[in-house]
Amino acid sequence: MVTWNVATADPPDDVTSLLHLNSPKSPDLYVIGLQEVYSGPLRFMSDVVFDDPWSHRLMSTLAPRNYIKVSSIRMQGLLLLFFSKLQHLPFIRDIQATYTRTGIFGYWGNKGGVSIRLSFYGHTLCFLNCHLAAHMKYATERVDEFEHIMNTQTFECKTAPRVVDHSLVFWFGDLNFRIQDHGMHFVRSCISNQTYNLLWSKDQLIMMKNKEEMLQEFEEGHLDFQPTYKFDLNSDTYDSSGKKRKPAWTDRILWRLRPKIRQDLYTSDMEYSVSDHKPVVGVFTLELRKMYETPLVHLQAEGDWSADIDAMVLYSPLQPFPSSTWDWIGLYKVGFNSLTDYITYTWVKDDEVAFSEEVIQVYVSKEEIPVQGGECMLCYYSSTLRCIIGISEPFKFGRRVYLACLSIRSCLAFLTLYKMKPKYPKYGHCPSSGDTPGSL
Repeated sequence: MVTWNVATADPPDDVTSLLHLNSPKSPDLYVIGLQEVYSGPLRFMSDVVFDDPWSHRLMSTLAPRNYIKVSSIRMQGLLLLFFSKLQHLPFIRDIQATYTRTGIFGYWGNKGGVSIRLSFYGHTLCFLNCHLAAHMKYATERVDEFEHIMNTQTFECKTAPRVVDHSLVFWFGDLNFRIQDHGMHFVRSCISNQTYNLLWSKDQLIMMKNKEEMLQEFEEGHLDFQPTYKFDLNSDTYDSSGKKRKPAWTDRILWRLRPKIRQDLYTSDMEYSVSDHKPVVGVFTLELRKMYETPLVHLQAEGDWSADIDAMVLYSPLQPFPSSTWDWIGLYKVGFNSLTDYITYTWVKDDEVAFSEEVIQVYVSKEEIPVQGGECMLCYYSSTLRCIIGISEPFKFGRRVYLACLSIRSCLAFLTLYKMKPKYPKYGHCPSSGDTPGSL
């Protein structure tokens, strides 16, 4: 899990350290919350049509490692992305996302919260990325904003209609809580000596947790890393401007849970300097019993596929599920980066050609199959459950075969031009209707 206020900067070229890609054990899920993603009018309009630079960089980095962007939500500068290993896709269900504005009386959306909720092997998870009010004196307002976000965000889910109803909730982002009372010299001295514990008692979030019942439900690891705000750009030097803002742990990751969870890492990453904040990374191990291990649908490509012939898809419901006329099957290249990264798709109900109680056959037009061939897979998307509920094994299909058809007269003209003598069959003439295939 990553939270980072990127201060409108473009992503760095290399995010290996940020995502801990060199760790001996790769995570099953990535949850990345960004704040202050650039949202100027021209950029924001282009980001509506195309992936923003941050999403593109993260997807292009994680896709070759078999991670898929399952869901994302953006509200102005707030961006939340959820990635999963391919093998878990059929077991991530009922995905929903929502947002709450708090900045400038709730109209602009420069502050607030965005969330993604889902069911993971039957357990309800919710991820809430927040950017709360700034400045030292607004600690109480930050708590009020958080409570407003928690109370107003709702989902179309009977078992978990509110954020607090989920089995596990992660709350993270630029929460903007500061270190109060201590002077600049003392704070910087504690940082230099790595005696961070001397600052904890005056951290506003820790202080507020002692007073606010809602905050007491959330846990957080020890702040055994450098405060992540505020730095001079492109440096590891704390604010040297005339304002000389006091360093603070503004960027945090907390959780509220019912199942057992272990935090394996909670740290800041000092390698990145494109922003006046440093990113914060948390690694968690979640221990849960899988409520189901069978996908809802078994899916496979029938026969050999190429762009020269129409193709068929076979699928079998393995368990009852609420099918819809809006369900579709997508054709994806192996290594695809998100659910929208399909080559083509076919509507399950509209293109159904045959079915039995066990197997249903769906038609795919050859015009929709890429001519260059390649290695692909099929995914069944349920519009009701808002997720992929079945994935086929990878399969290869051939390139389209192009045949050049020339008339006999054109062939003879070509041979004459290059002084070549045509070779006829034993009858000494071109094949005619009077000849039989066996006589040629």
